[in-house]
Amino acid sequence: MSVLTAAENHTIKSYPLVTLDGGKPTMIEIHAANGVDVIIEDAFLLPHRKDYYFFAFVEQGNSRHWIDFTSYTVKPGHFYFTVPQQIHLKEESKPVKGYIAGFTEEFLLLEENRMLRQLPIIQNPADAHEIVLGAEEIVYIEDIMRKMAHEYKTGGAWQNQMLASWLRVLIIYLSRIYTEQFGQSKITPNQFLLKNFQELIGENHTQLHDVAAYANLLNLSPGYLNDQVKQQSGKTAISHIHSRLVVEAKRKLLHTDLSVKQIADELGFEDAAYFNRFFKRLTDSTPIAYRQQIREMYS
Repeated sequence: MSVLTAAENHTIKSYPLVTLDGGKPTMIEIHAANGVDVIIEDAFLLPHRKDYYFFAFVEQGNSRHWIDFTSYTVKPGHFYFTVPQQIHLKEESKPVKGYIAGFTEEFLLLEENRMLRQLPIIQNPADAHEIVLGAEEIVYIEDIMRKMAHEYKTGGAWQNQMLASWLRVLIIYLSRIYTEQFGQSKITPNQFLLKNFQELIGENHTQLHDVAAYANLLNLSPGYLNDQVKQQSGKTAISHIHSRLVVEAKRKLLHTDLSVKQIADELGFEDAAYFNRFFKRLTDSTPIAYRQQIREMYS
């Protein structure tokens, strides 16, 4: 299958994270892949996006995949991971045995999970997608994900809290392995530029909403900054700025009772109407509708 041909002939669809049984939105989803391949309307044989973080621990399997511009064949004893909106393509329908997990940006927005956003398995400064596991690491990760899958399937009191606790442990453990395998020495100067740019957005997003302002802080031209950011992340510089604004808006909608106008003011928008249009364009939901949906999801 030609990746280019598939991308040219089909709209690249984005899939949300939903529960396996009822198709309802969820923050965390995990299940055991039992060696029986499941293809939903052949979606995964076409380029597509996942709007959530994706983890896969492979015990058996050898199917060939693409993540953005990188191809690889899955191998037993390896762990695979992606971040939201990267382009996925599975070249052929082959079964995989192991564990598959997903979690949303909303999970990382929760106050108790804020520190997880800074960990390397989430930040992925080396732009990696695959971790090679040692024997002890395989046992440890299989145990965590088996417990998570059992909890997800059987349920019970405080299920969300149980799943969230195990997922925190998994993210931290994987970040340790990530650091051992990729380390700071493998991060290029341009990747440091991306990181610096993202840090500046974090510090200034309520005042600065345009690429030129950040380029000025970095002593670069806007065009050069945009080219380097897009090369390293696959997203334009303005997309990074807008993404941070959306993240902060979602945090305030979830964690506070501020009005939409107050949130717009705090994020530096000229007025609430413009903020509403901005938020709906990037999320396909109004701020009020998002607040209701996310609070129902985590209640």
